[in-house]
Amino acid sequence: MRADRLVKLVLLLRRHGRLSATTLAGELEVSTRTVLRDIEALSAAGVPVYAERGRHGGFALLPGFRTELTGLNHDEALALLVAGSRRGAQAFGLGSALASAMLKVVDALPESYRDTAAGAAERLLIDPETDLLSRRLVTEEPPDTVTAEVLRAVFAGHKLHILYAAVNQSPKWRTVDPIGLVTVRDRGYLLAARSGEDRTYRLSRILAAEVLAEPAQRPDRVDLDRAWQERSTRFRTGGDQVTVLARVDPARREDLVGTALAVLAESADPDGPLRLEVTFQDRRHAEWALWQLGAYAEALAPQWLRASLHERATAIAARYEECL
Repeated sequence: MRADRLVKLVLLLRRHGRLSATTLAGELEVSTRTVLRDIEALSAAGVPVYAERGRHGGFALLPGFRTELTGLNHDEALALLVAGSRRGAQAFGLGSALASAMLKVVDALPESYRDTAAGAAERLLIDPETDLLSRRLVTEEPPDTVTAEVLRAVFAGHKLHILYAAVNQSPKWRTVDPIGLVTVRDRGYLLAARSGEDRTYRLSRILAAEVLAEPAQRPDRVDLDRAWQERSTRFRTGGDQVTVLARVDPARREDLVGTALAVLAESADPDGPLRLEVTFQDRRHAEWALWQLGAYAEALAPQWLRASLHERATAIAARYEECL
């Protein structure tokens, strides 16, 4: 877009002082003729850019020119820069736009705040890509074309035609009324309605999307936080969920709770372990969660889970028996 290019041109001149038309054309990935037209547009808009002739000439801004964000204090600037370091925008395909916006924020800050705010932001890391055990956090990145269409439908308030691949199902086309977008742990979700019923779609499972001309049937205002909480509650209490009673080493409580959908009851046994009644999405989820804890947890019920874990343990023991 030309507006973005003009802003970038000003930022380049602010940062480097004087640049030739050829250098600007290379930085902006346009022709020198386009650069000259952009310079004329900036001058017409009141931006004090001027040309210097000669062998070392080029274009420059009048000394002292800047556009400040008046009223922005140090803490407010720091909050903007820290927010810009989060990866949530990647889920909606806005990563590059966010980076560009942060560059403009830094450049527009009053000079007294610019260096200190930027320096302080460098000392804060939000949501790194790996944890302390070097486990890489998986970030889902749907195709840019899909994300762009979903965003257009959400913001324009139009119906959206999507090719969606639900779990264990063949992809199917469906038409939905988009309500809003939510990102949770770097996973993006589309909140929508279909035939009047609430639906939630993971962005990474949308294989194709097309904005329709027909207006979406949705309320003018929406409380996304409340809508997400309501859908989360329905998700935790529906489907093929199973309830598990387990004894867990207190030191590993959070490992179990962190994978469960909900904790229904909790108490401490006299000999130390905790007794937890928790729910999981399905049988596979329950078996996986308890198996991860090894000897630090024991499934007390249901019986099928105990039998399944016993079969797993027996198979593992048999495989390594020859090593003894």
